[in-house]
Amino acid sequence: MKNKLTWVTLTLLIAVLASIITFQLTYLSLHDRIREAENSLPQTGLTDSSASADSELMQRIINKLTTLNTYYQGMYVHDIDEETLLNAVADGYVYGTGDKYANYLSADEYKEFMLNNQGTLVGIGVNVIYDNLQGYLEVVTVMPGSPASESGLQNGDLIYMVEGEYISAMGYYAAVNAIKGEEGTKVNIAILRPVGSGEQYEHIDLTMERRAVTIQSVMARLYEKDPTIGIIRITEFDAETPNQFFAELQDLVAKGATRFVFDVRDNPGGELNSILAVLDMLLPEGPLIRIVDRDGNEEVIDSTEIETIMEELNADYTVLVNGSTASAAELFSSAIKDYQKGTLVGVQTYGKGTMQSIFQLGDGSAVTISYRMYNPPYSDNYEGVGVEPDVVVEMADDVKNISLYKITDEQDTQLQKAIEILNTK
Repeated sequence: MKNKLTWVTLTLLIAVLASIITFQLTYLSLHDRIREAENSLPQTGLTDSSASADSELMQRIINKLTTLNTYYQGMYVHDIDEETLLNAVADGYVYGTGDKYANYLSADEYKEFMLNNQGTLVGIGVNVIYDNLQGYLEVVTVMPGSPASESGLQNGDLIYMVEGEYISAMGYYAAVNAIKGEEGTKVNIAILRPVGSGEQYEHIDLTMERRAVTIQSVMARLYEKDPTIGIIRITEFDAETPNQFFAELQDLVAKGATRFVFDVRDNPGGELNSILAVLDMLLPEGPLIRIVDRDGNEEVIDSTEIETIMEELNADYTVLVNGSTASAAELFSSAIKDYQKGTLVGVQTYGKGTMQSIFQLGDGSAVTISYRMYNPPYSDNYEGVGVEPDVVVEMADDVKNISLYKITDEQDTQLQKAIEILNTK
């Protein structure tokens, strides 16, 4: 709705800010073993003087918004979209805190965020990389049981048009958003499929109905030159990752794999539940994570496994990391390093050792807040530092800026080093 900003709208703006400041929560996503965080609101630890300071800050915010509202009601020549303004004010508050990992999510963004955390998305079920020079999306993964899979879309297909509009004109984000959409609606795409040597292309038009699709966050294969080595790539840690990881590991074992490479390069992290469940399969009994709150109180979450999958298999493994290995993926790497169970190969990781939680606001929107630090089982926190691999290997210069999905195993110097290490054990 577009109209002049009313006092009711201003009141709503202030209410949104107040809900952020006073932690009026209706949802909190945390590991189910953190009972305090599940069963009660987070304790602010504020004294009377700090509460008074918060009240003073709130009054200053109200005064500033009231003054801005007066000017805009009396002078602004155009209409104001109230929903856009509400979201922008809340987003501005979060930005102003300096919390570099925080995000304000509108109600729609929050729904999509929760679906992704649950390992689900609404769309056609593909992972793509963007070629900004050619102006197309290249399909690198087609998720099993997805509309894309059922329509015959294949890895390597080049999506160059969505709903009759060229992706080169739309740009990456607009194109991806155009492919996504509401469940049950249809999307039309045009693709080019390489034929033969790849110098010629077949033009194909496809229409697919969007629906909820399980995200394939774990992809596995046997190493072509040595099928006793299984390669498992984890692209993120969501609710479905532990089950997928276990299933893919079992499948590789059934096919003859006895050694493994776990690839968490370009993995941005994910859910606490998910990463702990995966580590639980790999590490012996002992701490998995040490969580520290703002007052310095520490909570340790331990593994529940006495004998791990790797011990049962008597299997060696290596872990691939790079500068885009972050957050939960860094915990995965550092925990394995702490227990000296696998060799880390690659380059220094990103360096995010701060934990966020999501708090839903009364209007369906939400905010993620950095509220605790988390440490590996035994080593120091890596916030702003990253995790140092055991064996430092840079990618070759000729492929350094090419997507991991586009290079061969022979071109992948980090993978080759990880395999070399396995072969020397």
